[in-house]
Parts: sequence; structure tokens; C-alpha cells
Amino acid sequence: MTLRKESNCINCPVHNVAHLKKMGVNMSEYDYLVALAGNPNTGKSTVFNSLTGLKQHTGNWPGKTVTRAEGGFEYDNSKFKIIDLPGTYSLLSTSKDEEVARNFILFGQPDVTVIVVDATRLERNLNLTLQVLEITDYAVLCLNLMDEAERNNVEVDVRTLSRMLGIPVIPTSARTKEGIDDLLKSIKEVATGEYICKPRRVKKMNRKYQKAVDALVDDLNKNFPDLKNPRWIAMRLLEGDQSIINALEEGSLTAESQKTIADEKEFAGNE
Repeated sequence: MTLRKESNCINCPVHNVAHLKKMGVNMSEYDYLVALAGNPNTGKSTVFNSLTGLKQHTGNWPGKTVTRAEGGFEYDNSKFKIIDLPGTYSLLSTSKDEEVARNFILFGQPDVTVIVVDATRLERNLNLTLQVLEITDYAVLCLNLMDEAERNNVEVDVRTLSRMLGIPVIPTSARTKEGIDDLLKSIKEVATGEYICKPRRVKKMNRKYQKAVDALVDDLNKNFPDLKNPRWIAMRLLEGDQSIINALEEGSLTAESQKTIADEKEFAGNE
């Protein structure tokens, strides 16, 4: 199916990012936490730079030899801390990059996860998008590289894509900052609850598999009542995800959340 781009989404004149203030790296106090996820080579770092400028902190994740970048910005009188997750094609935890990205979205519980995709390779990028939507109810799709899509005669129907995914879809060309103001607006709306996401998730399952998922969800809810993502964790347990199995055996599924948040605060305090 050929998708059609909204004609007035990226060419409208509201792209001066007038209400964006770059906050630098001292983000020990912030109102909302934003995660930036995406495949490699989608322009994710350019989106990150458009929001934070050159005032950002780079280092390794606590306990991991995986590079991280973070910064902050203020928009519409709210302060946002943004974490640039490692570029990855999947969240199935087969590498350190995938494990870091998956665990932060799952346990760090960001207020918004921005998924950056390449508009010219949308089908390939949607694999990661659907995995993220299995984990969180709070996401925005940044449909980046729209300038490249136009040059390659790729058309995207933004409204249809948004309706199918159940989240805001914002076309951008981050290199020229086109669409960044719209992206900021959607981040704020999802973070504050003004926009209620209804993310698309896998509904049709084998009957035996669905029964096993339901049984595990019941057990997880009984043993970990504060767990935010029991259905996704149940599915990963059935797939044999060793890191989730280990966390369950150690009783650290909820403790991991507190550890992630503590690590974030400690990291921010050391900037």
C-alpha cells in the first residue's frame, strides 16, 4: 500500500521552534523524562541535537560499556530531560545496546518515548516501533528524513499511520529543523496526558499461547503488583528471555526500576 504524506504537515511555516530553550546538561531537576529510541541511521542523533544543541553529556550507562548521551530542554514552561538510547533494531536483548534500550523503557518508565524512524525505510523501522508499543503507553513517532522521502518520491499518509499505531506521528526533517516544533508539542501533550495514546499491540495469538500469557500475567500481578508491563514481561518469559528470567528469579523486577531511577539521579548529580 502506498502511503500519502500530509501536504501541510512539513511545509507549514510553524517551524521556527520559537518556544524551545536548550537547558544544557545540568538536569538534576526536571518535570518530564523523555527517551529517544530508533534504528541506527534514522537521524536520531540529529533529532537529539535539535532539541539539546551541543550542550549535552556523554558517558557510559552505569555498569555498561555502552555510550549514552543526555541533555535537556525547556518547552512551554516545562523542563524535559532527554536520554538518547543506543540505536538498535530490536528490543529482544540479544546485545548490550538492546538490553540497555529495552531496560530503560521498561524499568526507567520515561514519561514519553520518542521513536525516530526513517521515512524512506518505514516498513523496516516499524519492527522496533511495534516492540516499543508493547512496552509503553506513552510514545510519539518521529517520522524523520522527510526531505529524503520527498526526493525519492516516497509518500506517507501521516493521519492513517497515526490511527493505525494509536500514537502521534510527526513528520520531520531534523537537519533543517522542519517539524521540530510539532514534535515538541506532541511530546508535551503525551507527557501531560492531553493526548491519550492507544498503542497498537498484538491481539491475535495462538489459543494455547494466549492462555499461557494470561496465566503468567495473573501470577505477575499477584507477586509484583506495581509492575507496569506484565503482559510484555509474560511474553518475554515465554520466549526465554534470560535477563527477564534472571530478574524474576532474583525478585528484582520492581527493584530494577528503583535502581534505574537511582542510577539516573546519581548520573545527573555527577555531571
